[in-house]
Amino acid sequence: MTQTEKPSQETLDGWHNDPKNWKLGVFYFNKLDKRIFPPKRIQGMGWTVNFANPYSILSIIGIIVFIALLVRYFR
Repeated sequence: MTQTEKPSQETLDGWHNDPKNWKLGVFYFNKLDKRIFPPKRIQGMGWTVNFANPYSILSIIGIIVFIALLVRYFR
């Protein structure tokens, strides 16, 4: 698979089910997976952050800053 190809659903499921991609059982860390917010380990419970993707980290920081600004503005 080249970097421009989108991985198949089977590949995504394999990465998701691989215990080596879950640090401490709750933190998803997979450099091959380019998704910013993959599904949580328990199906149907929402999404988690792919900590191996730098855009995920930036997204979380952006959300935290946005909430902090809202709280400060409406206080």
